[in-house]
Amino acid sequence: MAIGRIPCGISIPQTFTSSPIDLRLIRDFVPRAEALGYESLWVQEQMISDAPILEPVTLLTYVAALTSKIRLGTAVLLTVIRNPVELAKTLATLDQLSNGRVIVGVGIGGPHTPHEIFGIPRERRPRRFVEGLQVMKALWTQPRATVSGEFWKFENVPMEPKPVQKPHPPLWFGARETISLKRAVRLGDGWMGPGSSSTAEFIKHVALIRSLLEESKRDPATFPISKRVYIAVDDDRARAERRLREWFGARYKLPDMAPRVSIYGSAAECIDKLGELARAGAQRLLLDPVFDQTDHMELIARDIIPKL
Repeated sequence: MAIGRIPCGISIPQTFTSSPIDLRLIRDFVPRAEALGYESLWVQEQMISDAPILEPVTLLTYVAALTSKIRLGTAVLLTVIRNPVELAKTLATLDQLSNGRVIVGVGIGGPHTPHEIFGIPRERRPRRFVEGLQVMKALWTQPRATVSGEFWKFENVPMEPKPVQKPHPPLWFGARETISLKRAVRLGDGWMGPGSSSTAEFIKHVALIRSLLEESKRDPATFPISKRVYIAVDDDRARAERRLREWFGARYKLPDMAPRVSIYGSAAECIDKLGELARAGAQRLLLDPVFDQTDHMELIARDIIPKL
């Protein structure tokens, strides 16, 4: 059961910019998050980085063994740089090992994604993204999958076991450009406002998503809207901003992005700003405290989520 009126997830410690990989932190963090009533646990993907960041699906597989009820999500997998046949098998296995708790957040990535390193040409990237999702859905739902596309062509290919969730784990799209939002409504099971978008941007995106859902005659009740939020709770607002800038600088090389997209300050200020997201249409909040994760997890569960 989720705490508060709005289901809230929290990011798993995954990036270790100022310390060695802390396995004990992860091992203690995730069962405690489940005990506190968080709705979901989340990871992100960045394969190539000088910041130590753990691979997301491997990490979620480990976390699945440490938990029993909490949902496990990716925000997001850059499926264009992965082989969709292998990814379909990996995610079906994770859904089996977690007894049907997986949410597959997917994204096409941006111009900074180094496709060539993965042997993937940049050309026809949107087509490759869409077709890769079609491959995964076919392998998840058809007894013997057949795909006839531009990049993947095969007939009568079996893959077992299928995911626990039927017809397949939900595919939530992380997207912000208009063409990507249209793709999310056309092909996805939900949408996640990226952590790199501000509240003002999120409000505009929600309005467009709702319009697109109406145009396509899709029931909004079956298309969840969520928002990933970088958050820092600290009565010393200047200190919170400084620490966020340090983290964004180490993680993304973009310290100035921190104050533009993050929610930070006192508990009361954070409650007010998270409430603004909820009023704008966020049905779930994916909270990402990037430092002092355990302290933040406890504080947010105790002082913030019940008051949203």
